[in-house]
Amino acid sequence: MLARLNLEQKAKTFLRYDIFFRPVLFLLIFTSAVSGFAPDLFCGESGSFNKKDFLARYGGAAPVLWGENLPGIRTKLDTKENVIALTFDACGSKTDGYDADLIVFLKREKIPATLFMSGRWIDKFPKEFQRLSEEPLFEIENHGLNHKPCSVKGKSVYGIKGTSGVEEVFDEVELNAQKIEKFTGKRPRYFRSGTANYDDIAVKIIYDLGFEPVGFNINGDYGATATKDEIKKSLLGAPPGSIVIFHMNRPGRGTLEGLKEALPAIREKRIRFVMLSDYKLK
Repeated sequence: MLARLNLEQKAKTFLRYDIFFRPVLFLLIFTSAVSGFAPDLFCGESGSFNKKDFLARYGGAAPVLWGENLPGIRTKLDTKENVIALTFDACGSKTDGYDADLIVFLKREKIPATLFMSGRWIDKFPKEFQRLSEEPLFEIENHGLNHKPCSVKGKSVYGIKGTSGVEEVFDEVELNAQKIEKFTGKRPRYFRSGTANYDDIAVKIIYDLGFEPVGFNINGDYGATATKDEIKKSLLGAPPGSIVIFHMNRPGRGTLEGLKEALPAIREKRIRFVMLSDYKLK
């Protein structure tokens, strides 16, 4: 009789917990399914990812979206504080250089920045990369192994052919992360594709690899083609929480001079420069 009572009490307790937790569990699963960006079985530490798992999951997936501002791509800081984040891409084409004067200016003015480095640029400027990675004002992030737009169908933009499939998206993201980690001892947290263009399947792969894909809401120098006046105007018009994209691989363009001219007015407005990792992104 006593055993039967204990069994009934346990059953009632289980039902109470089940009634409470079942809707919560359903809500979590539903939210993850709708967003498509929840952590899953692929997430892990460096070196724990299996390319075959990604191919099995996404090999037959057909993308429906393409561009710079897809769902899941972070384009702003999640804050109303009077701050903006400067990001600088190092792309790594055959004609690329290193804007050392720009870096000297950022250091002299104590301006923190997030540097997105491609594997090609790192291979071309390994000593410079190592010095930049040791500078506390800067954080080093992932700009892709070969600076390619991220597509599972080889989609091109600006004459640059994208990754050809799931396996190449994996390599573009993960192998460059491993390269950066080998130099710095730290795995990157953010990823920006070459040209900052993605399809929706590539975005999901990037999340599964443990990264947040980062775009921008202010195009600061249009691939280092903007004039100093255009750059100054872009910076002074940036709302709080902006992520601004610049380039540090084209010395002699307008990026440095535009920053110099904008800086006094930015400081007069009491705008602070921050790194991406200082705030949650949205």
